[in-house]
Amino acid sequence: MERYRGVNFYEVSPHIYAVSDNAYRSMRTERRDQCMLISGESGAGKTEASKKVLQYYAVTCPASEQVQTVKDRLLQSNPVLEAFGNAKTLRNDNSSRFGKYMDIQFDFRGAPVGGHILNYLLEKSRVVHQSHGERNFHIFYQLIEGGEEDLLRRLGLERNTQQYQYLVKGNCPKVSSINDRSDWKLVRKALSVIGFSDDDVEELLNIIASVLHLGNVQFGGEDSGNAYITTDTQIKYLARLLGVDGSVLKEALTHKKITAKGEELMSPLNQEQASSARDALSKAIYGRTFTWLVNKINDSLAFKDDSFSSKNASVIGLLDIYGFEVFQNNSFEQFCINYCNEKLQQLFIELTLKSEQEEYEAEGITWEPVQYFNNKIICDLVEEKFKGIISILDEECLRPGDASDITFLEKLEDTVGGHVHFLSHKLADGKTRKVMGRDEFRLLHYAGEVNYSVNGFLDKNNDLLFRNLKEVMCMSENKILTQCFDREELTDRKRPETTATQFKNSLAKLMEILMSKEPSYVRCIKPNDAKQAGRFDEVLIRHQVKYLGLMENLRVRRAGFAYRRRYEVFLQRYKSLCPDTWPNWDGRLVDGVSTLVKHLGYKPEEYKLGRSKIFIRFPKTLFATEDALEVRKHSLATKLQASWKGYSQKSKYRKLRHSAILIQAWWRGILARRRAQRRRQAADTIRRFIKGFMYRHQPRCPENEYFLDYVRYSFLMKLHRNLPKTVLDKSWPTPPPALIEASEHLRKLCMQNMVWKYCKTISPEWKHQLEQKMVASEIFKDKKDNYPQSVPKLFVGTRLNGEDINPKVLQALGTEKMKYGVPVTKYDRKGYKARARQMLLTGSSVFIVEDTKLKQRIDYSALKGISVSSLSDGMFVLHVPCEDNKQKGDVVLQSDHVIETLTKVAICADKINSININQGSIKFTVSQGKEGIIDFTSGSELLIAKAKNGHLSVTAPRLNSR
Repeated sequence: MERYRGVNFYEVSPHIYAVSDNAYRSMRTERRDQCMLISGESGAGKTEASKKVLQYYAVTCPASEQVQTVKDRLLQSNPVLEAFGNAKTLRNDNSSRFGKYMDIQFDFRGAPVGGHILNYLLEKSRVVHQSHGERNFHIFYQLIEGGEEDLLRRLGLERNTQQYQYLVKGNCPKVSSINDRSDWKLVRKALSVIGFSDDDVEELLNIIASVLHLGNVQFGGEDSGNAYITTDTQIKYLARLLGVDGSVLKEALTHKKITAKGEELMSPLNQEQASSARDALSKAIYGRTFTWLVNKINDSLAFKDDSFSSKNASVIGLLDIYGFEVFQNNSFEQFCINYCNEKLQQLFIELTLKSEQEEYEAEGITWEPVQYFNNKIICDLVEEKFKGIISILDEECLRPGDASDITFLEKLEDTVGGHVHFLSHKLADGKTRKVMGRDEFRLLHYAGEVNYSVNGFLDKNNDLLFRNLKEVMCMSENKILTQCFDREELTDRKRPETTATQFKNSLAKLMEILMSKEPSYVRCIKPNDAKQAGRFDEVLIRHQVKYLGLMENLRVRRAGFAYRRRYEVFLQRYKSLCPDTWPNWDGRLVDGVSTLVKHLGYKPEEYKLGRSKIFIRFPKTLFATEDALEVRKHSLATKLQASWKGYSQKSKYRKLRHSAILIQAWWRGILARRRAQRRRQAADTIRRFIKGFMYRHQPRCPENEYFLDYVRYSFLMKLHRNLPKTVLDKSWPTPPPALIEASEHLRKLCMQNMVWKYCKTISPEWKHQLEQKMVASEIFKDKKDNYPQSVPKLFVGTRLNGEDINPKVLQALGTEKMKYGVPVTKYDRKGYKARARQMLLTGSSVFIVEDTKLKQRIDYSALKGISVSSLSDGMFVLHVPCEDNKQKGDVVLQSDHVIETLTKVAICADKINSININQGSIKFTVSQGKEGIIDFTSGSELLIAKAKNGHLSVTAPRLNSR
């Protein structure tokens, strides 16, 4: 590994380590996410290549204790996923039966700090059926061969794979290249490293064992055709391992729940249907458990440091997905796998052959096009909306009526029969029909022809599980199964997406992920079909090189350019190598790049300038530039670093050392003296305190005087800390018995002092204000709605200053001094017409003023009373004697400051007890013998108008309820 670490890509022979190192250095230097696409036929070595990549990063990347844990978990995730997701096939003893895309997260130092795995389409059908010469998933054989005797006894298993129906169908229990016993130990160790608890492992193994027991559940047929279970022992094991009721499980395996007209009915199954239901349950349990396992691994790989920001993180993606497969019998799984490989081949074409040639043309680079096969036509045949094979398959699965695999094949022949890459037995010529079954169709893939049998296509695409079996699993006490089978599924009436559509959508998301990253390609070539080392089948290899398009890609690479970058990126990275471009270039980007490459000595045949990019033909040119950049970095940084670090560290060290010695010596002495003094004082104090406590009930004497003084002192200090802050605060600490009388004296003195201090600080103006507020409170509190709103507002001396009052009015007042003035609205006693007036208060009278005239004078002695409503209006009535010829009747007024106005009137006229607050209405004298009425009602806004009954109607908003 060290041979490839930090070495330029073209300086060493091709190797998986070289690709890994190149992707890692590109991620570090260019701060761009990378991905490595490992592809090839089944058995070509993709899984092993992905292991090598992980091993390389684990060894060569920076490490700390935390990072080492992540490295270990990344490496140990492989044996776990292989055990649960890989199996022996005819072409490969360790074939991945699921697709895997792993993101490895790196921090700013380049150390791996986390990871995340996406899995695609596990081949669940392998759980219940294997072709001849193939095996089930490795974990079943590992558990039986490597499990301890106690473990097998608890799980109800025997150390004989021939005893289990799910393991004997391929007739291949042993494989010479696989040691199940040692692999079991690796898996158990890996589960521990990843972070699985003992309970997690126990629950997981219970599920694996339950799948084997499910396979051994056998059914018999009654005379009526209904199925019944003949193996009750397996049901007992299943009930214990899955944590479900055995009788409920037994019924669910032999009946299905049907909902008809809102009623749920249990319909018995025949023998064949019961077997299918059992197999569907086995596949569902294993498939969902595998998804849970991947999520659990993701949780352990997730980086949980809050200070870690995803913005500073970089990612290298690693795609290890099933390779192209051609078997004797190819079914739905091979169709999906080969479709996936078609998509990856299309991505390879898009990112290499097609995009590179289009880029040269777009940038104006002289180029002779290289012809290649574009497999987009095959991808469209499979995935095109409404007309593709997947759309037709979904349509057959969802349509009502008697849909079957054969009707699906007929629909294919009608819809895509004319496609050049599609063929069926019906459409083939006589020669081809001899090698094709009537239930098969053929696709001409980029890698060759493949015949697919439609048997099972609809069932595998639907992947349905009877409702009552889901209900049983939702009741499981197994903690893993409770996460795998969500109770919301039982209430969700929406039909789930089909398997093919889910796979197509997940592939589309995978393509988006890969397109967002800078790709590196690893093409695995299978040397022979016999799985033998040292054997090189030239015909097979030529075929792979041809269909992979490697020759066309090689011709494009040799005729093209090894490196291309946008002008701004190239200039930003290498501008420090030229004095004319360092530190900044202010002209056009193309001129800056041209100046830079001339200074670096590029020859004309080594580079080309496009419209927006520079293209460098030879890797050695780029390597030389990178080497020059590294040297330049050192020359810029070394001098500054050396001088500053030396001076800074030496000075800092001398100061710290000198200061530390002085502080240590001085502080140690102080601490020692303090400790000795505190100990002496503490001992004396404790001794005196204990003795005083013993003599506390005796008269004062030398033995208890310290304790009694301490008690008094404690009370006085507590009192000092908790003295009342205001005259309203009545709290007071509880005194000891000896200080009860002194405490009362102190309490009175404290209160007197606070009262004296408060009174001393009150100004005459504030005193006058408080007196007025007291009068207002006495009159209006809890009686008038708008009183609470007036409390925080200070009363003013007057609402009218000298400029507001006509000089003639002031002259008419003569020697009477105005104490208060306010603008009011007067309402006529007959027509209730509103007229603007001013109300002036003097020492003896109330004056109603209109402009320059004194309209009315009411002596305080003649004022009988004042009426006001309880609502929030500003109306009030001044009642005067009707016998007085000078007065025409009671005065109806309205003021915006009614609380303030009436308080002033009450104080000036000494009529505090003469203010009447009425509810509903106020009667007033219009003239001798005649009365008027003001009606008050609550409303949303203030309205004053004459009512039809002749009364004055006042509608006032109610501000608060009393």
